[in-house]
Amino acid sequence: MKSLVIGKLRLDGNLILAPMSGVTNLPSRLLCRKYGASLVYSEMTSSEAVVRQNLRSIERGSSCEGERPMGIQLMGSVPSSMLESALILQERHRPELIDVNFGCPAQSIIKNGCGCELLKKPELIGQLVKSLSDSLDVPVTAKIRILGDFDETLRIARIIEKSGADAITIHGRTQKQGYSGKCNLDFIKRIKHELSIPVIANGDVLNEKTAKQIIEYTQCDGLMIGRAAIGNPFIFRKISHFLKTGETLPPQEMEKRLADFFEYMELCRKYGMLTYNDIKRNAQWFTKGMENVKKVRVKIDKAEDIDSIIGILKDI
Repeated sequence: MKSLVIGKLRLDGNLILAPMSGVTNLPSRLLCRKYGASLVYSEMTSSEAVVRQNLRSIERGSSCEGERPMGIQLMGSVPSSMLESALILQERHRPELIDVNFGCPAQSIIKNGCGCELLKKPELIGQLVKSLSDSLDVPVTAKIRILGDFDETLRIARIIEKSGADAITIHGRTQKQGYSGKCNLDFIKRIKHELSIPVIANGDVLNEKTAKQIIEYTQCDGLMIGRAAIGNPFIFRKISHFLKTGETLPPQEMEKRLADFFEYMELCRKYGMLTYNDIKRNAQWFTKGMENVKKVRVKIDKAEDIDSIIGILKDI
């Protein structure tokens, strides 16, 4: 497994945790770093909310020494607001890099002219990236989705590179696909061949074998892992071990997965992030795929407080 260099940032590997709203808070990022993620990203953060001094949005970038290096992903469409918010977050949290989101397909984001909607405005994408890369002390990266047309996708990738980005992540699905259908690895491979900055592949990383297939086929510099890591931070160890040795680690034992969940909960408590809704979601995520836990998951769904969830999991 090779190391990845993004601008002045040298990582110890090339496996990256994707930014995911409602998922990649500080405790989840710490667990993914523990199991071998080379870089982790905060949840997507609205530049407009940061400029308005929305504390909840600003604190999404809260970090600690144990998770470094970490990046903050920004979402927005107004160059002045993007720059102002990036400078605020850089000063407050000192992230190792700032990423710009041009790939979110959610309607709530698109209707505000952000995420995938910006792929219709290549010149504005260039302005946003250049404004940040010219002004920040840290590397700037961008994440995009592919378009139906390869040449147009490549055009946007080249604009991002020319505007000063230090790396680009490409999700091989279109906005219309959302998270369904198959990831287009051919587009990613061809774009990697055309650019000189690092290209990170994203999409369809299900396990260690698909991870290896994607890296080998696309020849990308890194791999971004999203949904497969939800409730399963151990996937980073499985993938890194397989890439290094060709050996498949056995599935994580139920006791270890439950221990990871309780560690997650204690980290939430430590950093003042312990909430019923979040713990309930994560209890479902961490027990997904376990043997004979269907009844347990039904009980979790009906649990009315955190203590009840803890009791249910301790009884497994």
